[in-house]
Amino acid sequence: MNASPFRPDRQQLIRALFDEYIEMYASRDDQLTTHFSENFSGYTGGGNFLVKDRAEWMKITRQDFSQVTGRIRIEMLDLSLQDISDEVVVVSAFFHIHLPIPDQILSRETARLVLVFRLETEGWKIVHSGISIPYHLVQDGEVYPIKGLEKRNTELEKLVDERTHALENANRKLELLSNTDGLTGVANRRSFDHMLTEEWNRARRAGTSLSVVMLDVDNFKHFNDHFGHLAGDDCLRALAQALVKAGRRAGELVARYGGEEFVVLLPGMDMADALDAAQHMQREVWSLALPHAETAPGIVTFSLGVASLVPSEQHCPEDLVRQADAALYRAKEAGRNCLQSATN
Repeated sequence: MNASPFRPDRQQLIRALFDEYIEMYASRDDQLTTHFSENFSGYTGGGNFLVKDRAEWMKITRQDFSQVTGRIRIEMLDLSLQDISDEVVVVSAFFHIHLPIPDQILSRETARLVLVFRLETEGWKIVHSGISIPYHLVQDGEVYPIKGLEKRNTELEKLVDERTHALENANRKLELLSNTDGLTGVANRRSFDHMLTEEWNRARRAGTSLSVVMLDVDNFKHFNDHFGHLAGDDCLRALAQALVKAGRRAGELVARYGGEEFVVLLPGMDMADALDAAQHMQREVWSLALPHAETAPGIVTFSLGVASLVPSEQHCPEDLVRQADAALYRAKEAGRNCLQSATN
């Protein structure tokens, strides 16, 4: 608080006059109108005109109180007290106004109030009140721009909702992209690793089997060399969709494991079921009949390795993948375009 050097009793007087005004104004007390001098002048913060008539100012004050009936909270920022003469004192205050309505605009703006008190026959009276508030002009019948505030708050709420939905959609798309293989559109290695851990834990709790099929495109390098990498990309996309089509149960996950290698996660399947599912995948790929001169049947084929476990403390998810990968290696060693299981 800034204050000119004057007697402590005068400082207390000026502060008491101001505190009384603020309390009556904040509490919407109509008795405040009795404190205005007959020679009053004032400048309204929301309007653009000077009031020189006490009766007019009383009308404006009551209009203010009727427009905002609930108590207003005044958050004081700075206060300056000036002892002009024995009969005149001035108070300048800077503060935030918190209206009893949802408000994200007014409460952040700094208002300035200048009050001039004069000692008259009936005691100290307010001879001038000038408030400056950086708001847009009020509409007819308003002291505070409530209508504009409500409109703006509605616009802000709508904007926040739109931005929130847009962010949620963007996050969903980002999550989808981070879990999807950009070339084939199926799950990527990251997504597979995550789902493998989840399904492993679920199967361990339930005491059920979990199976994995590892697939590798036979002689894919020769396919690329012969047809070109663009055709190779088309081939991988077609194979991925064939594996998705071959899916028989909810929860199955087809993922591109890397390069020309795919992996299929089969929750709830034992080895017999997994072998049957793998053979169905193999037939779906054969039905594509994609030409490939470097394979025995002359079409694109897979080598497949199948593994199945009932999760326990003796094993970890990586063990299931390692067993399927070892079976896949044996399928390649056996001449490709065939299926091997981890139990062989």
